[in-house]
Amino acid sequence: MKFRFTIDDIAAARDAGAIDAETFERLSQFLASGRAAGAEAASQAPRYDVVNVLWYAGALIVLGAMGMFSTTAFGLWGDKALLVTAIVYAVLFTLAGAYLWKKRDLRTPGGLLVACAVGMAPLAIFALQSMFGVSPAGEARPYGDFYVWIKSSWLPMELGTIGAASIALLAFPFPFLVMIIAFSLWFMSMDLTPWLMGVQEFSWDQRASVSMYFGLAVLAVAWLVDLKRWRGGDFAFWLHLFGLMAFWGGLTSQHSGDELGKALYCAINVALIFLSVFLMRRAYAVFGAVGVTIYLGYLASSVFQDSILFPFALSGIGVLLIVFGLMFHRYGADIGAEIGELLPAHLRGLRPVHAREQA
Repeated sequence: MKFRFTIDDIAAARDAGAIDAETFERLSQFLASGRAAGAEAASQAPRYDVVNVLWYAGALIVLGAMGMFSTTAFGLWGDKALLVTAIVYAVLFTLAGAYLWKKRDLRTPGGLLVACAVGMAPLAIFALQSMFGVSPAGEARPYGDFYVWIKSSWLPMELGTIGAASIALLAFPFPFLVMIIAFSLWFMSMDLTPWLMGVQEFSWDQRASVSMYFGLAVLAVAWLVDLKRWRGGDFAFWLHLFGLMAFWGGLTSQHSGDELGKALYCAINVALIFLSVFLMRRAYAVFGAVGVTIYLGYLASSVFQDSILFPFALSGIGVLLIVFGLMFHRYGADIGAEIGELLPAHLRGLRPVHAREQA
């Protein structure tokens, strides 16, 4: 069970003789510093108001305009022009982001502008490869195809983007920069498929298998990041999200085969739901619930197609899930605390910091 103490509680313990005056002073200073750190973390936590939505929407539009939404005419502009554009954009965004971050203490817009600067890295590498006669796609393709076609020759662009984002994180510890790293890792999982499989032409199942195992690796890294508290924010969020996308997408895209395979798929998704409670990450519950829904849809369309009672039983399960969701919404912290108490000590230490603090 979790207990909360205030300065008045500690003062009462001092007056009752349970602690001495020196201990009271040390505990008072500790609680004061903890509150200051909590206030600082709260001030840096992302808010979902209109201003922040506009900031993030603007950054995503910039990244999309210079990436997946770039037109064919933009690619025909010339390699040197693309390189100059990428460098100029990167420098301007970095300078503006650094000014807002350090001079104005506006970390969210400053970090987003730095993220836009990092987003110029694949464009610059694409232009450099083309200038030196190494076409990134092995043939004359526009830059926008980087977001469409799977090719192992895109790897320098992905590695360069990950490197640029990692360097930016050292100077500007902003969690959204991890999104760019996770996005590049997700693309890399697909582009590595021909190399890992040792074939030029690969099947959909092979691509799904690589995505699934790569997603597991990213989730493991996200879990390791979660074991430590980071003052700059939630750096593991995007790793969890893109790791789940790669793992769950690869798992769902595979042919489960017989009924046992499909039941195993459902069991894995149920495990994701329970894992969301262990890790206190809602994304796992969302992906797990969608997976269970897909399995139930298969049962409705194939196994129990002619059953009258199945829709009623299924609707009952849905109502129970809604009730469970309401209960978890109201008593989620208490449930997490109880789980923390029931777990063995070695498993309790494997929970993320934010989950352990609620126990």
